[in-house]
Amino acid sequence: MAKVKISTVLGDITVRLYDETPAHRDNFIKLAKEGFYNGTLFHRVIKDFMIQGGDPESKGAPAGRQLGSGDAGYTLPAEFNPSLFHKRGALSAARLGDNVNPERRSSGCQFYIVWGKTYSPAQLARYEMFYGPLGAEKKEAYTTVGGTPFLDGQYTVFGEVESGLEIVGDIQESATDANDRPLQDIAMTVTVIED
Repeated sequence: MAKVKISTVLGDITVRLYDETPAHRDNFIKLAKEGFYNGTLFHRVIKDFMIQGGDPESKGAPAGRQLGSGDAGYTLPAEFNPSLFHKRGALSAARLGDNVNPERRSSGCQFYIVWGKTYSPAQLARYEMFYGPLGAEKKEAYTTVGGTPFLDGQYTVFGEVESGLEIVGDIQESATDANDRPLQDIAMTVTVIED
């Protein structure tokens, strides 16, 4: 079972990578072993939504610089799996929008960790009227731990936080600028602890 540790000044986040998404799993391990992520920032943080990182252009970026357009020079095919969804703590691949990326291919390096919010059964019932049935497991997760159900089937989920979810919580509380970049840089070091 593949696991990585994302170390930050606020603490460590341990993430288990899913075997059901082998392309994303293997790519993340490869980049981590190469030290690709070391020194990159959580450059986009939105309270009650998610924290995003992995932009190589964020290494040493001056304060106030808009980030998010850096990449690894390639994309990955989507690996959507209905059993893997955007509950709180899910690790997902960022990507370009449908207008330029109709196949919903994933960024080769940028990722986000879901925070989201909890939903009432009534809110989920309304959601299902528009998007179809969620199923018992997803309903349970979205009403108890929370998440972002509207991202399901849009972005590839390829792992989940096993420990350090409170660190994700602390990061998503960060004060940010108009481009959602934290005012205080939150750099990361990513190491593989099992593969």
